[in-house]
Amino acid sequence: MIFKDKDMASTLSYTVTIVLEKKAESNWNFALSTLPSASKIKVLSTGKAVEAEFYSKTPNLSYKEISSALSKQNISADICVQPSINRRKKLLICDMDSTLIGQECIDELAEFAGVKDSVSEITLRAMLGELGFEEALKARVALLKNLPISALDDCYKTCITLNKGARTLAHTMRENGAKAVIVSGGFTFFTQKICALAGFDDHHANILESEAGRLLGTVSHPILGRDAKLDALRRHITDIGTDSDVIAIGDGANDLAMIEAAGLGIAYYAKPVVEGSADCAIKVTDLTTALYYQGYTENEFVIR
Repeated sequence: MIFKDKDMASTLSYTVTIVLEKKAESNWNFALSTLPSASKIKVLSTGKAVEAEFYSKTPNLSYKEISSALSKQNISADICVQPSINRRKKLLICDMDSTLIGQECIDELAEFAGVKDSVSEITLRAMLGELGFEEALKARVALLKNLPISALDDCYKTCITLNKGARTLAHTMRENGAKAVIVSGGFTFFTQKICALAGFDDHHANILESEAGRLLGTVSHPILGRDAKLDALRRHITDIGTDSDVIAIGDGANDLAMIEAAGLGIAYYAKPVVEGSADCAIKVTDLTTALYYQGYTENEFVIR
């Protein structure tokens, strides 16, 4: 749980949000009992999600106390403690692979090319921060050389699935005036499809180069990586607000810059290096938790 200096200086009012993995009356009652004393409580979804506004000079301690109490009772939940001001964001900027979708597209393509083990090993090292993103991307794409373009469509149709809550997250925020953008170190072939399927406004990713119906094993420059994700955040927020008006969600090391810059940076089933730098995490629930963290009630969700 990270508290940015600018937020600590601006207010002593914080909101803790608890989202339970499973609905159970005993779990719900115990979760309510862990909320800070003298707090203003709001139920976001009965039996599932609750928030409480409280005043503290040590909000991180409150997070640790609640997390520890739930853990001792074997209650799985996602928890966020954040400043109470400016919680509803104007820009959602989201990674795609292993965040909006349950797969790493390049790993799935590698299956079609017969090189999945080699590509998966490089992917894991990149996500752990052991390899530079650009270096890893070039090495993986090179292994896809001569793969037919038709395999991309086959891969999308047979392998790619949206993670739970992706559509509800995008549509709910857009219906409430926010902009939703995908920024991926993956490929535009997939981001354009997921953008339309999930209901996002725009997308950015890398372009696979091809010739005569086959991949060349290269990507167009400039390569979209960690810095480019931050640039996309800044570009899209320019006319509608500041970094504090952004919610950024991702799982890998190349998402760190945008997660750290955003007003609310969320690590989604993320690697340790990402979770340790994010404001909060989603570890046991789904993407609708990002709405609860902003104070949306279940009744406000836009289901499409």
